[in-house]
Amino acid sequence: MPKPFAIYHEHPDWFRPLFAELERRDIPFVRLDPRAHVYDPAEKSSPYALVFNRMSPSAYLRGGVQGMFFTVAFMAHLERLRVPVVNGVQGFSMEISKGRQLTLLESLGLGYPRARVINHASKALEASEGLRFPIVVKANIGGSGAGIVKYAKRESLAASGDANELDFGVDHTALVQEFVPARGGHITRVETLGGKFLYAIKVYTTGESFNLCPADICQRADGVELVRGACAIDAPKTGLKVEGYTPPAEVITACEKIMQAAGIDVGGIEYMIDDRDGKIVYYDINALSNFVADAVNVVGFDPFARLVDYLVKRAS
Repeated sequence: MPKPFAIYHEHPDWFRPLFAELERRDIPFVRLDPRAHVYDPAEKSSPYALVFNRMSPSAYLRGGVQGMFFTVAFMAHLERLRVPVVNGVQGFSMEISKGRQLTLLESLGLGYPRARVINHASKALEASEGLRFPIVVKANIGGSGAGIVKYAKRESLAASGDANELDFGVDHTALVQEFVPARGGHITRVETLGGKFLYAIKVYTTGESFNLCPADICQRADGVELVRGACAIDAPKTGLKVEGYTPPAEVITACEKIMQAAGIDVGGIEYMIDDRDGKIVYYDINALSNFVADAVNVVGFDPFARLVDYLVKRAS
């Protein structure tokens, strides 16, 4: 190709399998760092055949907060130049707003944990009225479980609010949301590619950890140790377990509708069955979604190969 792909990312480890697949096929690419970048709004063309946006909402935990809103402007610039952008403005804007995600789910008539959106600690207790405790307060822009705190009682929520301990994240917006007990002790994560179902996994969790990054999980549900190809070798073991799973057809259809409406080209959706009433609730929509570690041994194929197939198709 006369122009290289650009992989726009800040995490040092998550995308090593992607780079390896590109190199295996001799596809030229460059890496762009959202934490320190520049573009000229007056330029008339781009040096890239395609830009793959892999900016993470959790970048602010790694000194990358300056890339968060810059990315929205940069993706808009690329789209104006008619550069093929994977996970562009529309999809990334959905990624960085859990409030917008709930509005999307409501518009599609899909279930989600009851929640209120607030922008000041003084509204937290009021927002919890009518919600079933325990509840969680989660930052509107999170990622990797960041900014989520569980409260068992109204009194503890009130005390945190009075002590100014609530984390509203980088855009000073948060959700006050019912904590949903997951039936069977697991959530389901559905990955999509090009708005279509790719695979799904069950992630077994105690419910006390909110970081469910699939690339960090080290064991299958049957106890087999996984080869972890994405995250750093010294990343902490999460104690989580996974297994491949095929959701019901209606869930696959719902997930595809979500991603197509959100404008997310490559991403994942997490849902669970509420153990209180047996209803399905969708609770997280991800444009930055990591494939499960050692995918061949979990879901039976290499999703990175299919991802690169998709990138080549989009670039052409």
